Amino acid sequence: MNVRYARRGLASLAVASVALLVVGCGAEEKPKADKPAATTASSQKPRTGQEQPSAEEPTEELATLRGRKGLELVINSLERDAGGFLTIKGRLSNTGGSGTSVPAQVSGDETEVMKHGTSLGGATLVDSVGKKRYYVLRDTDGRPLTTSGLGILSADDSVEVFLQFPAPPTSTTEVSFQLPTFEPTTLKLS
Repeated sequence: MNVRYARRGLASLAVASVALLVVGCGAEEKPKADKPAATTASSQKPRTGQEQPSAEEPTEELATLRGRKGLELVINSLERDAGGFLTIKGRLSNTGGSGTSVPAQVSGDETEVMKHGTSLGGATLVDSVGKKRYYVLRDTDGRPLTTSGLGILSADDSVEVFLQFPAPPTSTTEVSFQLPTFEPTTLKLS
């Protein structure tokens, strides 16, 4: 008798789970016009050059780095947070006339970082006054805290990117941003 009740219980649980899944999929609420919808990095899709930026995307260009084969990195924001991190956000674009792959060199030459795929893990910040070099942070598994999984960018295609570094001291007002295969640039820190 207990087996029969157990089967009924499992069947009821399965039906309830499917019902919740179906209801959950269709229960998307439209945001009100006076409140912008919240977005996460995982919900954002790469844009092509023809689309207009949304109101939430940074449009200020703090720096533009040019790389090989039409690749271009535009840095839109630098943010220090209370936890002692500096986050750089921007857009990696292919301005060339044909598709090109993001070079493996941008991942850097550390074995631990390279095994996680093509990323911007080779980027560094150089504080020439404080005589320090800052590397992209890594998690406990060695994954760089930056955009990863970069592959081929079609002509006029782009992807939003981020990089997270330890924040230089507040007395540091500028650093040199370096990414392998791209020209370096100076970034002003506030």
